[in-house]
Amino acid sequence: MTGPSIIVNGEPRALDGVPGHVTTLDWLRDLGLTGAKEGCAEGECGACSVMVVRPAGEGASQWTAFNACLVPALALDGQEVVTSEGLGTPGDLHPVQREMAERGGSQCGYCTPGFVCSMAAEYYRPDRVVGSDGGDHERGPNGFDLHALSGNLCRCTGYRPIMDAAYALPPSAADDRLARRADAAAPRVVATRSETFARPGGLAEALALIEEHPDATVIAGCTDWGVEVNLRGERATYAVAVDRLPELRTFDVADETLEIGAALTLSEVETLLAGRVPILAEVFPQFASRLIRNTATIGGNLATASPIGDFPPALLALDAEVVLASSQGERQVLLVDYFTGYRETVRRPDELIRSLRIPLPLAGTSAFHKIAKRRFDDISSVAVGFAIDVADGLVKTARIGLGGVAATPIRALATEAALEGQPWTEATVRAAADVLRSEGTPMDDHRASAAYRSAMLGNALLRLWADSNEAVPA
Repeated sequence: MTGPSIIVNGEPRALDGVPGHVTTLDWLRDLGLTGAKEGCAEGECGACSVMVVRPAGEGASQWTAFNACLVPALALDGQEVVTSEGLGTPGDLHPVQREMAERGGSQCGYCTPGFVCSMAAEYYRPDRVVGSDGGDHERGPNGFDLHALSGNLCRCTGYRPIMDAAYALPPSAADDRLARRADAAAPRVVATRSETFARPGGLAEALALIEEHPDATVIAGCTDWGVEVNLRGERATYAVAVDRLPELRTFDVADETLEIGAALTLSEVETLLAGRVPILAEVFPQFASRLIRNTATIGGNLATASPIGDFPPALLALDAEVVLASSQGERQVLLVDYFTGYRETVRRPDELIRSLRIPLPLAGTSAFHKIAKRRFDDISSVAVGFAIDVADGLVKTARIGLGGVAATPIRALATEAALEGQPWTEATVRAAADVLRSEGTPMDDHRASAAYRSAMLGNALLRLWADSNEAVPA
């Protein structure tokens, strides 16, 4: 097979003639693989979940679940995908399918294939350790992390038996074909070209393509553009996929800078950081769901420039900068100068976000506060990132990033000025909290009132003070 194709459940399937906007879900269902369903068409319900092989270190790979309703089929050219049909058969059920059936985890059945694929990806997670309960109710005695299902919705409210099934899963058997597959390297990324879609082989080619096609839509995880395609009928005259470009998937820690490649997925960044940046470690579990984080990228989150995105407030607090690349070279832009208006930035049409840089060392006190109606998988009403350095009882530096209170993510400059040089005391914090309540231009909408947003800003700083003092022994 010489044209674009995907290996689906072990069988090569041609992508010839598939338009660039056709999602993996629609393409799979056209093949007759109808286990995956369209529930919400925006990555919130997980009914469309399937698995793909992704790299996991030198010479190894891992099964990763993702929302098939968002990712274009052409973006998976050369890759290996497994659907619920490929896990097992009625006469030879996969362990996940068997536990779901025996423990009553399937009611109407609509969401079940998606749950099964998300559960299977967690079942094969390389570092899942039997007997590791994690010390809380969200990790089972078999090491199963319940957050693996955070992007899967059961409309019949059958979560308890689904959890029972997840926590009953044994270790994978030695002869399990999908477990053995993970012992080998993931498929190499191939360059793809069609009339409306391109996956370039490198950064130089990608930059040449967006110069040649100034109206091109640059895509990575498609967690934003995929929604536009599904719900608003968006069609790109030309789409350029940059999610697998090696130059955009770097990770480097130096003495003065930590650099994160723009095309690394949020799940990959979380693994690579391993808690190294505490404020980001607080953001990750609150950012959408595991299914979304498995494809969404740092670069895509910044390119979207949403005023209610979760990462910009934290990154503003970190005083991060964006590295922009074009065929003429690179330039660095402080994130505080990057956003220029509602979903507008200084990035030119001929530029790509290559990486994000965070200066080191980090501030001694940091926190991320997200105020939303749900604990997980929700859009914030207000998001606040704090990074404060205190030396000899005085605030040396203060960086505060805000989301949801203006047309762009912003720095709380007046509040920072009210803190810097002042003693780190309750009186200082209360005075600064009054300033913080007036930062931005909060509005009334369906998520929160302006008055509520203002109140939450001030309360966030008071909470930071309380939490930071609680952590210090008397």
